[in-house]
Amino acid sequence: MPKSKFIDFKAVKAAITMEQLLEHYGLTKHFTKHGDSLSGPCPIHKGANPTQFRVSISKNVWNCFSECKRGGNALDFIARMEDVSIHAAALKAIEWFGIDTELPSAKPGKTEPEPRPEPQNGSKEKARGQPPENCEKTEEANAPNKPLKFRLDKLERNYAYLGERGLTLETVVDFGAGYCAKGMMMGRIAIPIHNPQGDVVAYAGRWPGQPPDDTPKYKLPPGFRKSLELFNIDRAIKQPIEKPLVIVEGFFDCMKLHQAGYRKVVALMGSTMSPGQEDLIRKHTNAESRIIVMLDEDEAGKAGRDDIACRLARFCFVKIHVFDKPGMQPDQLSAEEARNILGGGR
Repeated sequence: MPKSKFIDFKAVKAAITMEQLLEHYGLTKHFTKHGDSLSGPCPIHKGANPTQFRVSISKNVWNCFSECKRGGNALDFIARMEDVSIHAAALKAIEWFGIDTELPSAKPGKTEPEPRPEPQNGSKEKARGQPPENCEKTEEANAPNKPLKFRLDKLERNYAYLGERGLTLETVVDFGAGYCAKGMMMGRIAIPIHNPQGDVVAYAGRWPGQPPDDTPKYKLPPGFRKSLELFNIDRAIKQPIEKPLVIVEGFFDCMKLHQAGYRKVVALMGSTMSPGQEDLIRKHTNAESRIIVMLDEDEAGKAGRDDIACRLARFCFVKIHVFDKPGMQPDQLSAEEARNILGGGR
């Protein structure tokens, strides 16, 4: 929780998405995605109608067309869910998602004014990015993520947690991951994310193990738009065009399949595919391409894979892999099991 009461509300709103909040509250499974919108029962007044509450993904706003008869942005949603002020909602968002957006120029003795209520239809709210840390300003949703001008060095590659996840030192070094002892990802496993050109555009920080209460499992820089990137896309597109492209959810899923010898794999960094990620896949495939969707065998994964398959099947061949065991994830496969499912490596 920030020690200062001076908060950059604009930066906080830019750093979180309604999709993140629905996932935080455990509501994702109750929502259905249709193009740019999510529909489901209103979590604020505990409704039951599956179409009464809608979220615009690109605008990052919500509306309840039933009892609430109002809408707003992400902070408005937290305020309504928690029955607190916008200021308190911002503090909760900062704590939940590890946002570092205090105003360094704020001077003691001055009070940060409460932000004015947003228009109920959220029409002035700009599309924003994903979870946070060190953002100078909110950029338009279509602007590409800028390559970083620094690298996290002195990472501990041989950290025990990485071995517990089944990764060899060779794989860890290959992906540039490692435990970060200080800096922006201190206390986390830092994983570099590259754009298709091979530039590092962000670091994801994974808490090694089960995080403490109110500590997010993953930390991403504020202003970084995860929806515009696919983890490992820079190396996957260098593989032969005739090899199937495997789509998984997480970083470790991707790294484990890569370690098993299957290199043409990308991770969504979540269980849903954004329009930007869909465009990226379409750009690097053609009508002859094959895609294997291999998401986690849970409710979010099932919903995500069906949506992805329907969208990608319009322009190439798509196969959904269904695991035999509930809750199974790609990173839990042995190298032999991965090869049996996906065929030859490299």
